[in-house]
Amino acid sequence: MATVLSVSGSPSATSRTARLLRHLDTRLREQGHDVIPLDVRTLPPEALLGADFGHPAIRHATSLFARADGVVIGTPVYKAAYSGLLKTLLDLLPQYALTGKTVLPLATGGTTAHVLAIDYALRPVLNSMGADHVVQGWFTLDRQITVTADGALTLDPEAAVAVTQVVDRFSAVLGGSLTPPPALDTLTAGLAHAPAGVDR
Repeated sequence: MATVLSVSGSPSATSRTARLLRHLDTRLREQGHDVIPLDVRTLPPEALLGADFGHPAIRHATSLFARADGVVIGTPVYKAAYSGLLKTLLDLLPQYALTGKTVLPLATGGTTAHVLAIDYALRPVLNSMGADHVVQGWFTLDRQITVTADGALTLDPEAAVAVTQVVDRFSAVLGGSLTPPPALDTLTAGLAHAPAGVDR
């Protein structure tokens, strides 16, 4: 099976974006993939902001991208775009760091007004980095994600079905044992507006 790098671009220590990714990591592992989690917020800020390409942590992160067959990129949406933290890491990677890789973009946010951030903000960057195949992404509303006191994550039924389908399609493209499920309409992601959260 494939090696998958699961990247959270949230700057928050209590991130729903990161918890969503780790929840999906479990499903990918159940399908036989080797999943490597990477929370960008754990990388040294001086290396990220100082564009220190030679810093050991940045070199290690770069090596993780190099060894991955597939990459899941998760980000909260701020000001109609992916997080600045994610941008700092992507800027430090080689120009064509995603060449030959299948990429699944995921985003979370407080309102459906930001649902197009995946296609109009994040996808062009992933394509410019040489991604072999950027599969259909998905936007999940903050209100659809519940984190319990013990840190467990649950998704409302609509979101759970949608996210599972896009992850299974990603797995199938990577060579998993699944038949790709039908494509979903990204514009149907999250049918109601919700206040923006502070822990995305």
